[in-house]
Amino acid sequence: MAKSEDLANNSSDYVDMIQENWLCDVIFTTVQIKADLNTVGTAANGDFQTAALSHAVNTDQTNDLLVKSWVAKVEGRKSTIVFCVDLNHVTNLTARFRQYGIRAEFVTGDTPARVRSARVDAFKKGEFPVLLNCGVFTEGTDIPNIDCVLLARPTKSRNLLVQMIGRGMRLHLGKANCHIIDMVSALSTGVVSTPTLFGLDPAEVVDKADIKVMTELKERKEQESKREAEAAEISSVNVSKTLSGSITFTDYDSVHDLIADASTDHFVRRISPFAWVSVGEGKFILSTNSGNYLSIEPVKLDDELFRAKYYRKLPPGAKSPYATPKVLAEGESFEHIVHAADTFAADAFEYMWISKNQSWRKSPASRAQLDFLNKLRPKEDQLKPQDLITKGKAADMITRIKHGAKGKYEKARARQRSDAKSRERAELLQHKLHGRVRVGPLSAQTFVD
Repeated sequence: MAKSEDLANNSSDYVDMIQENWLCDVIFTTVQIKADLNTVGTAANGDFQTAALSHAVNTDQTNDLLVKSWVAKVEGRKSTIVFCVDLNHVTNLTARFRQYGIRAEFVTGDTPARVRSARVDAFKKGEFPVLLNCGVFTEGTDIPNIDCVLLARPTKSRNLLVQMIGRGMRLHLGKANCHIIDMVSALSTGVVSTPTLFGLDPAEVVDKADIKVMTELKERKEQESKREAEAAEISSVNVSKTLSGSITFTDYDSVHDLIADASTDHFVRRISPFAWVSVGEGKFILSTNSGNYLSIEPVKLDDELFRAKYYRKLPPGAKSPYATPKVLAEGESFEHIVHAADTFAADAFEYMWISKNQSWRKSPASRAQLDFLNKLRPKEDQLKPQDLITKGKAADMITRIKHGAKGKYEKARARQRSDAKSRERAELLQHKLHGRVRVGPLSAQTFVD
């Protein structure tokens, strides 16, 4: 069934394949688990490092929640495939299922071929309800009776996520749909989950949401964003003048005040549904979890010509961290340049990471975010969880740091000090001149003390 394999390559065909009866329908349930992935590194393939990921999610608390959630949600389901991180995760989670009286078997890359074949055949015949695996069934496996997929393995890979879901979408006699239980939907920045395939924030998805519900949610969010953009009435000329004339770095007492100040973000967020961040000198950045980002800035400082660029992050080991930037648009209308960049971003980036109204932006900043920000702050002024800084604000502050706000601030302060010295010299000269009395004809020879 080659067409079903296309799902892994182009998840936008999801709905079409279901409607054309190439795949069975699916319903989704998301379950949040308490696992901190902020300390889990990234492997060469761009996904989580396996050992560190297993350490984070393979805990008694999480495994117990996995099994309890499955028991609560799978009424009527006969064949569940579970995707785990590694061998330790598989064996521990299998043991937890058995502790609850559920017959569960597992297969891994280390399972002898004869044993693996026997267990898969028994699973196909319905002899036991749960089959766990790690890295075995992501592609090229035909087990059409699977009617439930339990995602116990967080991933940053969209393709891997689609492949795992695809294992349960084969057509089978008597199978109305497949229930996807996503246990990794809201762990941390970088994780992709079933709702993100539809451009949604996982927090917006409720229990047992089918394709129709999720598509309607996406369309509703897109309409809301469109109305916000249409409601903003900003003159391009006025915006250009404001950008070139009033964005400075000389009004802050410290670089930390500058990094925390979101007031200049309002220029672009009033005309865009996305979380653009002002980094100074008329420049705005839209970043995402992949490391790729967009920029909008004046072609020249104090110019009214603006340019939007796309920066693509290169793999580790490359000579440069980014590929040669791609110019997306250029023109005198700041508003038009923003809309052009937004159009590109909507296709290139995951909606949940760039939208300014996502619920994750309102949740408390993570420990990793605070640690990053505190590296630049003095010991007596460290940020703490009780400071109630949100993830969104922390992310914006980090963006300003990564895109040179500190350096711009220091240069602006240097200019400010230079201007102050010039004013002092002028005032001193003026004071000396005012301290003299002029008599007689207006001649340089007639000034006396």
